[in-house]
Amino acid sequence: MTEQTISVSVDDRGVARLTLTRAVKHNAMSAQMIEELTQAAKRLGADPAVRVVVLAAEGASFCAGGDLGWMRDQMQADGPTRAREATKLAMMLKAINDCPKPVIARVQGNAFGGGVGLMSVADVAVTVEGAKFGLTETRLGLIPATIGPYVVARMGEAMARRVFMSARIFNAAEAVTLGLAARAVPAEALDDAVEAEVAPYLSCAPGAVAEAKRLALSLGGAPDEATIARSIDALVTRWESAEAEAGIAAFFAKTPAPWVQG
Repeated sequence: MTEQTISVSVDDRGVARLTLTRAVKHNAMSAQMIEELTQAAKRLGADPAVRVVVLAAEGASFCAGGDLGWMRDQMQADGPTRAREATKLAMMLKAINDCPKPVIARVQGNAFGGGVGLMSVADVAVTVEGAKFGLTETRLGLIPATIGPYVVARMGEAMARRVFMSARIFNAAEAVTLGLAARAVPAEALDDAVEAEVAPYLSCAPGAVAEAKRLALSLGGAPDEATIARSIDALVTRWESAEAEAGIAAFFAKTPAPWVQG
């Protein structure tokens, strides 16, 4: 039986809720979730009844990043398959980033790797105070490749370099300092904080909002096709590396990777 990876609902105000539903897997992004997120972002973006999209998640974690079983499959696949799957991941991020509707991330728990990427392609992210974050790819011999252009665009190069390569875990207050999240609030205040971001859009002209977002993306240097292609190539190259093979193997064996000291 095919698992459910997302759910979509739209209220009578035109506020869509796009929810990650792989709670038992900490909402790690599988091939199916990547495809479903891509299609949902395109569908909601094209729906004139939708005014705002809230990107949410079920369970304890917002998103643990890429599903490691899916990553291991890519490392064992042939070159064209690896390139195709990396492209699907990159196009999912682009679909959310380019969605003409404002996207508000409701971050109710931890976000690592690709979860940080999802926060970065939202227009605004609001998180709970107890959440933890990290670009943890380098611990596994991987790099934050396809999410990289969006993470750097969100944080700025100087801020991104604090956390981009070290896999260091940081808290919600630092996520705000880095520009990843707009606000960090107590868990009981999260829905009110998200609503405070949603409500102003319901008084704005939808077409003007879409055009303003498109202009902001162009002025801010949204990743172009060449940049996205470069990020795809970087991910595929890492999947083919001996370090990635050793890091993923160590994760599944529950043993330290060869480079771990202490």
